[in-house]
Amino acid sequence: MTDQPTASAARRGGGWKLVASVVLFLAALALLLALGTWQVQRLHWKEALLADIAERQVAAPVPLSEIEAMAAAGTDIEYRRVTATGTFLNDKERHFFATYEGMTGFYVYTPLQLADGRILFVNRGFVAYEDKEASRRPQGQLEGQQTVTGLARSKLLQKPSFLVPDNDLAKNIFYWKDLDRMAETDGLPADKVLPLFVDADATPNPGGIPIGAVTQIDLPNSHLAYAFTWYGLAAALVVVGGMAFFRRRG
Repeated sequence: MTDQPTASAARRGGGWKLVASVVLFLAALALLLALGTWQVQRLHWKEALLADIAERQVAAPVPLSEIEAMAAAGTDIEYRRVTATGTFLNDKERHFFATYEGMTGFYVYTPLQLADGRILFVNRGFVAYEDKEASRRPQGQLEGQQTVTGLARSKLLQKPSFLVPDNDLAKNIFYWKDLDRMAETDGLPADKVLPLFVDADATPNPGGIPIGAVTQIDLPNSHLAYAFTWYGLAAALVVVGGMAFFRRRG
């Protein structure tokens, strides 16, 4: 008689374990399927973004005022073609450490003073490490009014990663594009500096440098692989769960 309650309790305990296992199985399956679906959604978003960027790069350039209006309205201005006219302040170059086709050197950021007195920083392109100083490339120091065509770039609000070194302001070497510090070290009034950059196009500069059109568009698209991973894990979970179920029935 004493064995019956014990057997009944064991059955009840086994039943609760089965229920808990099923709940955990369904929760894990739902999570894996949700992650896979999220990655598919991200894939569609990334593909649309890349297509949009490709269209922007071949579209007709628009005046700087139009880009400013878009930025003020909260519209993404990245990689949109733009033209701006002004006078380069060649004595106020800022240098961003970079590589180009295997060479180490700098992107030359030069303030362009517009007709209304405001300042637009222009990434004129790449120079080799030994050509950092402007005296090494006097032909490329454009004088007088110039019209620049290139890609609009948004101002960075903070350092992209803790792995990026701090900018060496004393040596005029920037490791991240800190527009505020560029302007500050140039002695330019902050209220006169536009909150964006322009990467100049491939229009040749006298003397051959700086080399323009150095914009790097690096948007990795691994969402399809991630989706396969999550869905694959979901399928594996179903197989394992099915085997456990039939083993229990047997």
